[in-house]
Amino acid sequence: MNKTRLEAFSDGVLAIIITIMVLEFKLPEGASCAALKPLLPKFLSYILSFIYVGIYWNNHHHMMHTVKQVNGKILWANLHLLFWLSLIPFATAWNGENHFAPFPMMLYGIILLMNGIAYYILQSLILKKHGKDSLLSKALGSDIKGKSSPILYVIAVLFANYYPAISGGIYIFVALMWLVPDKRIERIFDNQNQ
Repeated sequence: MNKTRLEAFSDGVLAIIITIMVLEFKLPEGASCAALKPLLPKFLSYILSFIYVGIYWNNHHHMMHTVKQVNGKILWANLHLLFWLSLIPFATAWNGENHFAPFPMMLYGIILLMNGIAYYILQSLILKKHGKDSLLSKALGSDIKGKSSPILYVIAVLFANYYPAISGGIYIFVALMWLVPDKRIERIFDNQNQ
């Protein structure tokens, strides 16, 4: 099967996720700068979640460039990823509304962990379909970031109940780790075109 519909659907869902997150902002009461202060936790939560959704969109986009065909398992794995991504706006709003309280921080981490697991499942099924000599397989290499992220999420979830600030720091660290441009797939394509 062709991958075009999978890509278009995924792009649409991710655009809707970002739209839902920004619609959570209510107008401040008043016209002064001080009126924005109560929105700061929501805004900080939004920034982090926007970055995470952007990271998933970017990595999904790059990964799909390596895909020649999809099958039913890949379609379902992609839906599984989109399901977990679609929960980010809920966790974002709850975190911001409750000023990063322990349980909302824990749930946020669980959702991030499940996103990571869902992405790994999708990636694994694509690798299985395209083989060990595929472009994706060559690009991934040892995949240190992919393997360390779930471990860091678990640590953050465990800390959330007692030290939510540490959990938040771990979530930010993982986002920054992925925000650094990952050139593995681009490098493989550049080498192939030479």
